[in-house]
Amino acid sequence: MRLKNNYFFTLREDIKDEESISGRLLNRSGMIKKVSNGVYMFLPLGLKVVNNIENIIREEMNKKNALELSMPSLIPYEIYEKTGRTNAFGKDVFALSDRYDRPYILGPTHEELFTIASSYKIKSYRDMPFTLYQFQNKFRDEPRPRFGLIRVREFIMKDAYSFDKDLDGLDKSYKDMYDVYVNSFNRMDLNYKIVKADTGVMGGLLSEEFQAITDIGEDTVVLCDSCDFSSNIEVTPLITKEVEKEEPKEMKEELTKDLKTIEDVAAYLNVSVKKCVKALMFDTDGKLCIAFVRGDREVNTNKLAKILNVKNIDLASDELIKNNSNAVAGFTGPVNLEVGKDVKVVFDSSIINLVNVVVGANKENYHFINANISKCHYDLSGDISNVQEGDICPKCGGKLTFAKGIEIGNLFKLGTKYSESLNLTYLDEENKSNYVVMGSYGIGIARCMAAIVEQHHDDKGIIWPMSVAPFKVCIVVANSKDEVQNSLAGNLYEELTNNGIDTILDDRCERLGVKLNDMDLIGIPIRILVGKKANEDIVEFKLRDKEEVLEISSKDVINKVKDIL
Repeated sequence: MRLKNNYFFTLREDIKDEESISGRLLNRSGMIKKVSNGVYMFLPLGLKVVNNIENIIREEMNKKNALELSMPSLIPYEIYEKTGRTNAFGKDVFALSDRYDRPYILGPTHEELFTIASSYKIKSYRDMPFTLYQFQNKFRDEPRPRFGLIRVREFIMKDAYSFDKDLDGLDKSYKDMYDVYVNSFNRMDLNYKIVKADTGVMGGLLSEEFQAITDIGEDTVVLCDSCDFSSNIEVTPLITKEVEKEEPKEMKEELTKDLKTIEDVAAYLNVSVKKCVKALMFDTDGKLCIAFVRGDREVNTNKLAKILNVKNIDLASDELIKNNSNAVAGFTGPVNLEVGKDVKVVFDSSIINLVNVVVGANKENYHFINANISKCHYDLSGDISNVQEGDICPKCGGKLTFAKGIEIGNLFKLGTKYSESLNLTYLDEENKSNYVVMGSYGIGIARCMAAIVEQHHDDKGIIWPMSVAPFKVCIVVANSKDEVQNSLAGNLYEELTNNGIDTILDDRCERLGVKLNDMDLIGIPIRILVGKKANEDIVEFKLRDKEEVLEISSKDVINKVKDIL
């Protein structure tokens, strides 16, 4: 690519409406441009990075004999109705109608269509196993798009689906895709952790996530300081120490006027927050749920939704609380709590045996001290709390630590969830009908791109790993008016290009400082500067991630590039 008279630009100023480093650098380097909130165009350099990421994944997928296809984005609404996922996605889908008022959805995911496609092939157990995949745009009406390419409304995904006759076959297909992910992300030079995760709207038997570790990550990755345990905080079990036995004391009502937070109440009553029990009230599929946890803990809404078997969970409105209970916001407790018949009261398992604790009195400005939780009514109990740093590792008993991560890939053992909904069956060796066993495997292409930039940059710009860089080499002409420099640079460009090496030739009529800054910003791994010593056939050679600058013969520079590549 010759930059003179070509489509290339960079921005000197920072991008004010981008919150992440990757969002700012990808915009400034002219690789992406925001069209609207959560919607981006990929410009030529950015698209080359996307293509390189896709090609890495494609090569690894093909090694496992997976076959690539392409599905439509426009999907009839009725297809999702068959699997009951219209409710699961809720407002997250983009819905529209054609001229005949037939409803459609812009595909947020494609389990249903892949299941239907596989039915054209599968009749007998002999027709499996196989895996299909695609690279395709997905659409989700994200309520809060942010962090550049990390949380968007339209995104590129590699999604794959395996089809097997039994769980043993699924285990092998799952392991194949696991290996694909490890090899792909290693080739992208990503620092990642593999964590247990929630199956969510996908459903199924098992889910694991590949989390790229970055400060900007939205997910909390839970690790252990003593073993290889890793998990998403959404599903990490809380292991609590046994409660020390103590004699119950007389419960008393205490005035706690204008003390709204549990921390304020604990400080006023001169007790530890751990000796308090607090309430959080939720709207769960339209019904009130009052959840009680220890004062120093937070409710894990994912765990709570599973215990309640509900799909939607939000903070309860004042109206919902008032119409269904005697609870008073800020002063709600399990003692003398009155609720309607549809209300669920849930206790975190860690509070069941607590005695002599502080709880709300369900009365404005009052709390009880010395309450005995075991005497209180509840409908359900279980682990509904988030773990905290320093908690006990569920695997080895060590201490848990936290890191932030960007989910770049996920693996799901779907089992027969979709084959049952869509009646995907096969005849086994005894001519009996069975449901096909499926797996689902996704990688966010643009998220990979963003994660790479978050992990590989400096104050000058992006530092692309060689495997995904839009160009491997940039040749900079110090003085574009110098015929000797232009001639030498042109010859090097032609030779590198003829050797199949993606190369930029910066022959623009710009100051040298501008050119060098631009090449640092866009992150090309190898830079060759053709300058004043061009008449001696000497050029400067520099790697983007190193400070050292070498003077080298132009005759040797091609071989040096090849050695590095």
